[in-house]
Amino acid sequence: MSDQSFWLIALVVVLVAVASVLSGAEAALASFSPARAEELADEQRPGAKALAKVLTDPAPVVNTTILLRLIAEISAIVVATILVFDALDGRANTTTLQARWPSVLATVGIMVAVSYVAIGVAPRTIGRQRAETMALASSGVLLALTKVLGPIPKLLILIGNALTPGRGFAEGPFASEAELRELVDLAEASSLIETDERKMIHSVFELGDTIVREVMVPRTDVISIERSKTLRQALSLLLRSGFSRLPVIEEDLDDIVGFVYLKDISKRVFDHQEAQSSEKVESVMRPVLHVPDTKPVDDLLREMQAARRHIAVVVDEYGGTAGLVTIEDVLEEIVGEITDEYDDEVQIETLPDGSVRVPSRYAVDDLEELIGVEIEDEEVDSVVGLMAKHLGKVPIPGSHVEVEGVQFTAEFAAGRRNRIESVLVKNLNPVQSPESDEDQS
Repeated sequence: MSDQSFWLIALVVVLVAVASVLSGAEAALASFSPARAEELADEQRPGAKALAKVLTDPAPVVNTTILLRLIAEISAIVVATILVFDALDGRANTTTLQARWPSVLATVGIMVAVSYVAIGVAPRTIGRQRAETMALASSGVLLALTKVLGPIPKLLILIGNALTPGRGFAEGPFASEAELRELVDLAEASSLIETDERKMIHSVFELGDTIVREVMVPRTDVISIERSKTLRQALSLLLRSGFSRLPVIEEDLDDIVGFVYLKDISKRVFDHQEAQSSEKVESVMRPVLHVPDTKPVDDLLREMQAARRHIAVVVDEYGGTAGLVTIEDVLEEIVGEITDEYDDEVQIETLPDGSVRVPSRYAVDDLEELIGVEIEDEEVDSVVGLMAKHLGKVPIPGSHVEVEGVQFTAEFAAGRRNRIESVLVKNLNPVQSPESDEDQS
């Protein structure tokens, strides 16, 4: 073995060792708790202050770590290639590509095994098993390297974002969120958390990628009350609709001036019974919180918490009302749909008086087969949509409308949003059969 080969082998070993240490440090930092880092800092453990600083903003350090690991790993592969070529092809002075294939395959096989074991599996396993030791030992060095080499990963990330379709990540895609998601999946696999808990944790991460438009109650489902209505009228509407809060409008839904709460009206009427007929809704309404429909849901949650509001008006790009959003809507994005004991599926049922009970989402096109009357309306698809169109507002329990000789009556509402679940449909002009005519004669 020549001196040159010896030094090249030593260089490969050093580079693989450096890449292995960096890989272990990356895994240790990704799995380390910021709260635990603060505890170690309070205990004045060596390297704890640097570790706490790293975990405050881990993205730049992670990016630098990945860059250095890639440099070391690729350099090791290049040097190993030179070694193999000198060993297998140097003496024969082969220059053709066909003659170099054995060297290429040998290099690929060796370095894949080394990279997978010595840089991938082993250091990451140790990094998670000895997270505290590796995190404390490496954080100070990585923090210093980030200060020196920080601009290089940022420049490479900018280039990557420019070449990647869609919106890129300002700090790169290597932030700790992905690692944390992996840890959550590993925790479920190890039976440390339940499947439902894993889904909720993932839902929390997805809040930042969800906008208000996706969770709001659409404008077409909003029930409102005019500010000139009396407290008695407002109380009646609240009790009939099943809602505890209603938007107060001036003329239409594009001009929401406040919110009225069932609790406020009940207290006012209880204290002063004459107020139910003498006072208007505007006397007890609360101010409005407006939010754009493109606002991320996690930002909305923080804003509603700071403003101490449970409901907000969602406005579109033109300034009109797109819908309403409540804190319960955000909660459903985390825990899933909230249902209650009244959320049973409505079955089609014929009643003794000749009317038919159908689900509110029953297709208008299917009414002819059901009651013998064809209603043609291309603007709506469902029975409740047909009622809303002809009423000019969202139907509530007890609302009724007549369309082409057919009477529709909203029966009851269910669910958290108190949507109409069933509708009674009755043909007011039933066609008598010939047999019945003969019987009458």
